[in-house]
Amino acid sequence: MTQTTPISSRKQRNVLVKAAADFVTRAMADGSYRTFLPLRRLAADYPNARFEARGKQAKASVFCSNDYLGMSNHERVVSAARRALEEQGLGSGGSRNISGTSPYHVELEAELAALHGKESALVFNSGYVANEETLGAIGKLIPELIVLSDGKNHRSLIEGIRKSGLKKVVFEHNSVSDLESKLRALPTDAPKLIVLESIYSMDGHFGPLEEVCRLKHRHNAMIFLDETHGLGVYGRTGAGVAEASSLAHEIDLIQGGFGKAHGATGGYVAGDAFLVDAVRLMAPGFIFTTSLPPLILAAALESVRHLKQSNVERERLFANVRLLKDELRRHRLPVTDSPSHIVPVVIGDSFKCKSISDALLKEHGFYVQPINFPSVPRGQERLRVIVSSAHSERDIRAFVLALARIIAAAS
Repeated sequence: MTQTTPISSRKQRNVLVKAAADFVTRAMADGSYRTFLPLRRLAADYPNARFEARGKQAKASVFCSNDYLGMSNHERVVSAARRALEEQGLGSGGSRNISGTSPYHVELEAELAALHGKESALVFNSGYVANEETLGAIGKLIPELIVLSDGKNHRSLIEGIRKSGLKKVVFEHNSVSDLESKLRALPTDAPKLIVLESIYSMDGHFGPLEEVCRLKHRHNAMIFLDETHGLGVYGRTGAGVAEASSLAHEIDLIQGGFGKAHGATGGYVAGDAFLVDAVRLMAPGFIFTTSLPPLILAAALESVRHLKQSNVERERLFANVRLLKDELRRHRLPVTDSPSHIVPVVIGDSFKCKSISDALLKEHGFYVQPINFPSVPRGQERLRVIVSSAHSERDIRAFVLALARIIAAAS
């Protein structure tokens, strides 16, 4: 019998490193390689930040942050975090099951359930984990469930459906007719779950909630809605697009996150009490991880409570969004027809997109991160421009003028 010589651990590592090097080299060659810009956010001067350029500190106005309403710097939110830090220290000390549940977890989950008109809510360490783990648990509860997923759903939803092991049917993005066609092709008595987002973060499109809710009843389906980018920004109490459309009662499971308009971090899911409890008992990404620190939960709780009562931040944001869109169109820039507060300027070339971003930062002090593959398809590279409630009219006009000049020079 011929014996093969085992490959040494060093050689195996060299093979792995070479494969990694080849991948990185390809990313650099095709323009999908990503770089980080370390930003020192200025709490007293939001939305400005400092960064290092040529060994010196420079200042930039940030036009790509998801902190839409500036709540990360809101006095009440920061004070709540500071009190929790002084009272309970930094970390939570363990998983939710083992010493890591604080009163802030309990209060926040009750507040979120009430916000969406649901029986219960469960907090996760991120919105990504909330999507992945909840959908994964649903697959264990109803193995015969069929998932109908929008073609542009976020990666966390895609991975959650994959983890669930459920049969998946993908319908064309925001196509109600294609969704209905797919539903009609399924057995009438088969359990079905439609998964979509209230706002798609790369294009700024709203999901067709009203039409999907009608199809839900016509075809005996359920709805899982990702409200991450709508939360805090839309609705009378900031509960999202479903609230603004008076459709929250039609949604079976609502997912949200605190890393956008609420200025914190973390995610959650809200729905029927038994369903949420089953996810709590089944989801490994919830069970086997250290819980969020009390100061983060206290900040998120205060942010949710404030935005339930205050429309000031939302009104400022939408006034700035209108000005931004008007200025972009006035300068005839390639802005897409986005109905939401997310405003994509499609460049269509990864290297050009990166060079425009670099020029904005280095020459004019405006920071917008280029969005390349795999976040968007090749050929649809863009600058996803986002204003906050804290930007001034002067900042917005100056930003658009700089962008217009740079794009004209690059044409």
